[in-house]
Order: sequence, then C-alpha cells, then structure tokens
Amino acid sequence: MESFTSLINSYFPEPHASLMNGILLGRPLFVTNTFYTQLKNVGLIHIVVLSGMNITLLTAIIMSTIVKYIGRKIASILTIVIIIAFVQFVGAEAPVVRAAIMGILSLIGLLYGRRTIALYLLFLSGLIMVILNYEWLTSISFQLSFSATLGIILFGSGGKNEEDAIPVKTGIQIKKRWIPDQVRDDLWKYFMEELRISLAAQVFTSPIIFWYFRQISFISPIANILVAWLIAPLMILGILTIALGLVSWHLGFVISWLVYPLLEFIIWVVETLAKVPFGSVRI
Repeated sequence: MESFTSLINSYFPEPHASLMNGILLGRPLFVTNTFYTQLKNVGLIHIVVLSGMNITLLTAIIMSTIVKYIGRKIASILTIVIIIAFVQFVGAEAPVVRAAIMGILSLIGLLYGRRTIALYLLFLSGLIMVILNYEWLTSISFQLSFSATLGIILFGSGGKNEEDAIPVKTGIQIKKRWIPDQVRDDLWKYFMEELRISLAAQVFTSPIIFWYFRQISFISPIANILVAWLIAPLMILGILTIALGLVSWHLGFVISWLVYPLLEFIIWVVETLAKVPFGSVRI
C-alpha cells in the first residue's frame, strides 16, 4: 500500500495527490486545514476518507454503463470480478472488504433480476458482518457503504428491467447511433443515470454524515452532482496509473495526465462552492 501511495505522490502535487490517495486507497488526507474544512462545508468529505462508499458508487456506475450492452447477468458477474480484483489490488483492509462483501451479495441478488432479493442479501450481508465483528456496526465506513448501497438498490435503477437494458441489434438502429441527435440523447441518458445513482446514495448517507460531522451542507447536492460521477473514472484511471507505474514510472506518468484534469476539476468545485454564502451550517 505504501508503495502505491508513494507512486501517486510522485505524479501529483498537493492536494491532488491526497485526493487520489483518498479516493482510490482510502488513505488519510494530508492537506491544509482550509481545504479539509472546504471539503466538509460542501459535503464531499465522504469521497476521500471512506473508500467503502466509493466501491459502492463504482459498482453502481459500472453496472449502469455496461448492462445495456452485455445484459444484466454477464454485467453482474463481470462487476463482481472487478470488485474482487480491486480488493486484491488495494489490499483487503476492513472498509474495502465490508463494501466488497455487500456489493457482491447485492449483485448476486440482481442476477435474479429482483430488487427484493438484492435487498434481502444486503441486509443479510450486514447481519453476517456484524455477527463476525460487532464493532463494525459503529464504523462510519460500514454505515455509509450500507446506506449508499440501500439507496442505490431502491432508487438507483430508475425502474429499468433487464429487457430494457438489451440494445436493439438491427442495422438501422446501429446506424442511428451515429446520428448527432442520437449521440446527444445517449450522453444525456448516461448523465442522468449517473446523476440518479449519485443522488440515491447521497440521500441515504446525508443523515449519517450530519450525525458524525454535525454539519448541514445546503450546497452538498450541487457538489455531489458535479463530482460524484467522476469517482468511477478516477478509480479506474488511478488503478491503471499505478499498474503501469509499477512497470515503468514514465508509463504511469502518461496516464496521470488524464487523471490530473479530473482532480483539478474537483478542487475547483470544492473551492468555488465553499465561497457560497450560507452554503453550510455547523450545529
């Protein structure tokens, strides 16, 4: 883990490096008190200190992206493989393992195409983990990842069924996808799907964030809409950066240039929204 952190630190300045380490590896932030306070004020502290919720978002976004191309069952199996590979990559630490177990069991429920089964397995996985270690019940990471997964299961699917996710494979339809209007519509649907996922997770995690941080961020919905969709590409590109960087520092450096603008955008959102008057209230 330390070698991964050092590699990321060699590619990015601060606070970019700390953001990447927090989002990808769940490492503590080494940023100024000002920037840390800004993250809390805009309601984005959860994306950099709690990797469990990030795995939940990564799982949901991957599923929503690929399910319409390969079907629900294959997409669920592929996502489970990605989760296991991610845990092996970053290390089987408690927050990651908890989120991985819940994500995998929830996906197994989705394999049957029934939301009720996914809910049953989510609560069953939570019960099993609490029985194994009751202290996990008081873990913020456990509570956030559980709540985020619950919100995504209930409201993140947008009511789609498996048949809706299977694309029409006629020649006419394939040609239409190249029409600018069709491309625009596809991009809009993709954005709205990720927005739905992000908001579903946020609604269920906001009370927990308020309970522990004693802070209400009125600007948080806007901040999460602008930033949450970046979690999946940042984690994927971050893994690729580290993997190639271990082979050759220069190869990882090339990929890091794709990551930097995304991190810079998050920093810009945080610093800009933190200036909004009465954007948050501390109680």
